Amino acid sequence: MKNLKTTFVLLALSFIALSSCKKEEKDLNENLNPIGSLTLPQNQQSIKLTPANTQATQQFKWTAANAEDGGLILYEVAFDKESGDFSKPVYKVLSDAAGVQPQVTITHKDLTKIAALCGINSSSTGNIKWTVIASKATNKKPGQESRILQVERPAGFVEVPANLYLTGSATEAGDDLTKAVKMKKLDEGIFEIYTTLKPGTYQLIDQTTSSARKFFTEGALVKEGTNTITVTGTAKVYYLKYDFNVATVADAVEVQGLGLYMSAYGNEIGQLTYTSNGTWQSGNIPVVFYQFSWGRDERYKFAMHTSAGIRYLGSSNVNNVSPVGQGAAYFYLNAVSNDQWNNTYKFNPSADNKNVKVVLSLNADGPYTHTVTTQ
Repeated sequence: MKNLKTTFVLLALSFIALSSCKKEEKDLNENLNPIGSLTLPQNQQSIKLTPANTQATQQFKWTAANAEDGGLILYEVAFDKESGDFSKPVYKVLSDAAGVQPQVTITHKDLTKIAALCGINSSSTGNIKWTVIASKATNKKPGQESRILQVERPAGFVEVPANLYLTGSATEAGDDLTKAVKMKKLDEGIFEIYTTLKPGTYQLIDQTTSSARKFFTEGALVKEGTNTITVTGTAKVYYLKYDFNVATVADAVEVQGLGLYMSAYGNEIGQLTYTSNGTWQSGNIPVVFYQFSWGRDERYKFAMHTSAGIRYLGSSNVNNVSPVGQGAAYFYLNAVSNDQWNNTYKFNPSADNKNVKVVLSLNADGPYTHTVTTQ
């Protein structure tokens, strides 16, 4: 009997709870008014896009829409071609704060993508149309106003490669895609390499598979396509630098030699020979510290002879210490000035009046660096 009473009480409570829920049910009010007006940017405003600058942005603002019940409204900024009607926008983006705020900040990089979707080519100027769509639940209301934004695209690719390789008969790795020579990534869309090129052809690829995007150069421009670059003459060592943000060959010089420069003598005391994969090494180089009145001087750096002149590689430290007890970063290589004394390294004290062997690595496998071994 006790169990029956308990069951009856529980059923009664459940009935009361269900009745209460039914009384509190309300139909969802999805009614809202469209946004009032667009405020930023001004209609027909002109913007020169700089997608390579990660800090470059454009803010879009509008007056808020109103919901009849005061509920939450979400906003999307919609972009379309100048002739479009937003029935199929080429691009949409939620406003700031996950779609709640009546504004959004868009990077120049994303605006460059939008410009491309609207048919505006690189190195061209064109118009983009934009408006704001307000929504509450399933109810969406496009703004009653749209504006034109005039954008100027620089030369460059909308999607820059994440990685870059050289492949082809002219390269150190030949035609085997899986062995393509990787370039060092300096920044988004910027790559460089020290490598040998011999008679043959090569191209740039973004991955070592058959589905890779392919690029080639035409004068100072980088273009996408299956064309190849032809190399003639004898095999030579080159330094190549590409900037896909502006689609240009940023630098291309022949590396004619690499010397070990000793500051106190103001001269190179030995030469290194290129082997492969951005690596140079020396034979035995005699080292004699220079005798000053205050002591013996052991400072050195590297002089790279190119078809465009001498370039120096040295330490990031203007005034350096002894390498004894220092970590691997002590030997990292950086582009430095031709100053006789600054940004130099110091030989280990054991190298005085001895021979040294030097290996210098400028490849994509890690930081640019070098080793000095006393013989």
